[in-house]
Amino acid sequence: MTCSIGITCGWEEQKTWHKLHDEYVCAVKEAGGVPFLIPSLDSPELANIYYNELDGFIFSGGSDLDPHYFKEEPLKGQGEITPKRDIFEMALAKLVLKGSKPALGICRGIQLLNIAAGGDIYQDLEGVTKYMHNQKAPRWYPIHSVQIQQDSKFFDIVQKESFLVNSFHHQAIRRVGEGFKAVAWSSDGLIEAIESVESSNIIAVQWHPECNWFKDDTSFLLFKNLVKQTRGQGETGVRLL
Repeated sequence: MTCSIGITCGWEEQKTWHKLHDEYVCAVKEAGGVPFLIPSLDSPELANIYYNELDGFIFSGGSDLDPHYFKEEPLKGQGEITPKRDIFEMALAKLVLKGSKPALGICRGIQLLNIAAGGDIYQDLEGVTKYMHNQKAPRWYPIHSVQIQQDSKFFDIVQKESFLVNSFHHQAIRRVGEGFKAVAWSSDGLIEAIESVESSNIIAVQWHPECNWFKDDTSFLLFKNLVKQTRGQGETGVRLL
């Protein structure tokens, strides 16, 4: 059974182009899915079409989210935002949360899904932790450990209580959104993974498994699980109200 996996793309405002690391595409293809790139569109209602036509989704990493989505003013540590991407991806994320199609959130993606579910994030980790979460090392190289909750679907997938991950972020989940639970943490207590409570369809991580899936079996398991979940579900479309 062929399964189509939509991957959200970043948006470069000044250069007016959509962008995505090839690593995402290669990981999905190797896991057995057919990758489709999803652009950021000026018409968020078109998210309905992508949701209805595709079988599963990856919310990729990238720029910071506008803090107005969790009712905060921007603080000094807030990075560059991309309003066009925020608007479109928020519409698609709400469809995913409302429906039952599988999804994987990565870095920005975990923050997007959590905010769409009513949670919030630290706008900047300065003063929150002394640990380095924006590594100065090759993208594929893991620099810190995460601890996994054994009573979780995430643990069922990776079958490990702890492993090393890479890290490229200056924001992180503060309050978990409705319908999610935290299932992995770094040693400084930051949330590193969440999963949907009522189904096994949505998992999101703060690190970048697409960067080292070809070197690390645990990272590749996340993409294989997404494809497996996609093949195991069947759903007619839903519409964003």
